[in-house]
Amino acid sequence: MISKKELARMVDHTNLRPYATAADMKKLCDEAIKYGFGMVAINPAQVKRCKEFLKGTDIHVGAAIGFPLGQTTIATKVFETEDAIKNGADEIDYVINITELKEKNYAYVEEEMQKIVDVCRKYGVIVKVIFENCFLTKNEIRKMSEIALKVRPDYVKTSTGWGSGGAKMEDIEIMKEVLQGKVAIKAASGIKTFDQAITFVNAGCTRLGTSAGAAILEGYPQEG
Repeated sequence: MISKKELARMVDHTNLRPYATAADMKKLCDEAIKYGFGMVAINPAQVKRCKEFLKGTDIHVGAAIGFPLGQTTIATKVFETEDAIKNGADEIDYVINITELKEKNYAYVEEEMQKIVDVCRKYGVIVKVIFENCFLTKNEIRKMSEIALKVRPDYVKTSTGWGSGGAKMEDIEIMKEVLQGKVAIKAASGIKTFDQAITFVNAGCTRLGTSAGAAILEGYPQEG
């Protein structure tokens, strides 16, 4: 089985609440250090603050772009991405424009993905594409995966945590089938226990977006 340390590194420790205080951000970062999480997932306005809190560690700061609705223009998302990176973000998780996907405007969705990926490649940061599967049909999940296979972000991600549902195995199976291991998968939202986490890891997900990282690790089976 995966080691506790390896599991911890897969966790994107999350606090995206609009009312989170500086003390909440400090707590998030302190927990990331304590448990050895790979990243803290935050809103862009908190990037500088968390970068300072995590100074001297190898824990990444990840900014959520176009969050949580994805309903800003490509130019806005590109600016927001570059601004977050310049403020210290090591990773970017952006929300697709679901309206344009629903309208079958695939060229728009691909252009958006390509431009954001290009910015992240320019600065050498990791980029994840949030599908928000709870609002998508199975065919739309498949189509988004096909676009991602072409553009090649680092990860595709199931959910924002703010939609009507979270990570589902049936959706991940579609993503896996299309992506063929060429783009990694992040399961996010609704993952609160060790058993849930390990189920997604065993299904091939290599990142887990959750605010329950501490509980997940504390649920790791005791040796012996």
